[in-house]
Amino acid sequence: MNQKCIGVLALQGAFIEHVHHLERCVDKYGLQFYNGVTIKIITVRTKEELWQCDGLVIPGGESTAMSLIAQRTGFYDDLYKFVHNSQNSIWGTCAGLIFISEILSNEKDLVKTLQLLHVKVKRNAFGRQAQSFTQECDFSSFIDGCVDFPATFIRAPVIEEILDNDTVEILFRLNKPDSPQDGLIVAVKQNDNVLATSFHPELAEDDLRFHDYFIRHFILKI
Repeated sequence: MNQKCIGVLALQGAFIEHVHHLERCVDKYGLQFYNGVTIKIITVRTKEELWQCDGLVIPGGESTAMSLIAQRTGFYDDLYKFVHNSQNSIWGTCAGLIFISEILSNEKDLVKTLQLLHVKVKRNAFGRQAQSFTQECDFSSFIDGCVDFPATFIRAPVIEEILDNDTVEILFRLNKPDSPQDGLIVAVKQNDNVLATSFHPELAEDDLRFHDYFIRHFILKI
């Protein structure tokens, strides 16, 4: 029986919430033994743990701290090689989106990004912690029946520009009173192995639909 291992980067940030959501998702939707494949969830703090994985979730938190820890521990180069291997699936949420992006439009000297996702990103696009919010979003264009997902934005980035329209697909634009007419880009995918979201699906306490989407479409490829 084949095994797929999903790692959650645990250098800093909200990694344990992703671990719990992934574990609950696998149990709830019967994905433990899907089509002869077992799924294992681990936290990733070392190179050895990283190279066990078929997919990696890079969580929300503080992108500056995440980048510095990776560099100071000698982990950055392995992360770079891992995420740039097209056989691996990557999901960056909030700070994770910043960390995997190619270009930052502000505060770019604070983060050495992994230069994976072909986008330009603005950090803290909605303001500071006090401007955090949750908005119900209709993701049914890419997640069947998901018309009411509670997406939480905490010091969230937005994608200002798509740098490669051939590989990056916009999944969702958020409409806010002061946003551009066509909305703010807050979810994208690149090819069939990279997912990025400005918001925190792991904070939707009883809603596992986004993690189910990641497992099915990016890990199991169904």
